[in-house]
Amino acid sequence: MVDVPRELVQHLARLLYAQRRACGTRRGTRALTCFYQALMVLVWFRKGEDMTLLAAGFGISRATAYRYRDEGVTVLAGQATDLHTALRRAVADGWSHVILDGKLFDCDRLTETTLSVKGEVIDAWYSGKHRDFGANIQAVMRPDGLPIWTSTAMPGHPHDTSCARGLGITAALNWSAAELGLPKGLNNGGELRF
Repeated sequence: MVDVPRELVQHLARLLYAQRRACGTRRGTRALTCFYQALMVLVWFRKGEDMTLLAAGFGISRATAYRYRDEGVTVLAGQATDLHTALRRAVADGWSHVILDGKLFDCDRLTETTLSVKGEVIDAWYSGKHRDFGANIQAVMRPDGLPIWTSTAMPGHPHDTSCARGLGITAALNWSAAELGLPKGLNNGGELRF
C-alpha cells in the first residue's frame, strides 16, 4: 500500500502511455503495464525503497526496475514548468513573495575537476563549506515553503548565490520584481526573498 491518491497513479500512467506511443512501443512487450509502472515509480518516490526489493515486489529484474524508474522520472520532469511560468503563476495565485534557497544533496565522489578562484585544480562536486561531495540544487518556493520550481543539479563547489546567478535565476527573479511586482529582499535565514 502506498499513500498516494489513485488519481495521481492514473495521471502518471497516462503520461507513460503517451510516452510509450511516442516511442513506438508495441503492446504487450513491457513487463509492467503503464499503471503498475506508475505505481512502482510513485512507491520509489514515496518510500525510497531499495531498487532490488522494489523490483522483486513487482516481479521484474533490477535492471528493468531502474529503467522503468528513470523513464517515469523523465516523463514527470517533462511536465515541469519553466521558471518564468512558475513566477507568473505565483503572482496569479496571489502570493506576496517567493523564496530562493539552495541545498547541497549528498552524492558519490566524481572525477570531474575544475579550477578554483585561486587557480588550483579542485574536485568540482566537493563543497568546502560542507566538507562533503554533493550536488547543489536551487529551489524557488512559495511563502509557505512549497517549491514551485527547482533547478538542475550543479556541482557542489560554488556557493548557492553563484549557482543561482549562473543558472539565470537571480535575473528571472529581478525580472519578476520589475514586471510582475514581486517584492525583493533578504530574510534572516540567508535565503533571497523576491
